[in-house]
Amino acid sequence: MKTFETMGREELLRALAMFAKNWLAHDGCWFLAAEERFGIDTAIALDAGSWARFAAAEARRIMATFGIPTGGGLPALEEALALRLYSALGGQRVEWSEDRQRLRFFMDQCRVQETRHRKGLRAFPCNEVGIVEFETFARTVDPRIITKCLQCPPDAPEGQYCAWEFTLSA
Repeated sequence: MKTFETMGREELLRALAMFAKNWLAHDGCWFLAAEERFGIDTAIALDAGSWARFAAAEARRIMATFGIPTGGGLPALEEALALRLYSALGGQRVEWSEDRQRLRFFMDQCRVQETRHRKGLRAFPCNEVGIVEFETFARTVDPRIITKCLQCPPDAPEGQYCAWEFTLSA
């Protein structure tokens, strides 16, 4: 019987990617069920409430597990973002401003939007939920972090997805 303790590095990485896909699929199934039952507006409100709880819990667990200090500023946020479960699926990147006062996060691939498109559904308007998710995650890492949405579907340019900017309050 195969267990995680007996797996090698490659098998563990495959398992991590599978868990990330399963987690995201569950999130999508939950959202679609809520959307079908209550409509998109109520589903978005419920989703935002769920992400407010999950993003904080995820940030706290990442920080505790990997020794990322609270109040570590934008470098701590960059490290924590790289350790989110979604990051195991790839398709995201960060860019620093030249003066290292701004950190930008880009979703270059979005399984949520790509799946909705494949199913013939309209683009998910992710700004409302995304600002809750990313702001909560960032402020859990460091309460001084200010989160700004640069773009989100359906208002993002064709072929682009969410982009966020993080700065520290003065």
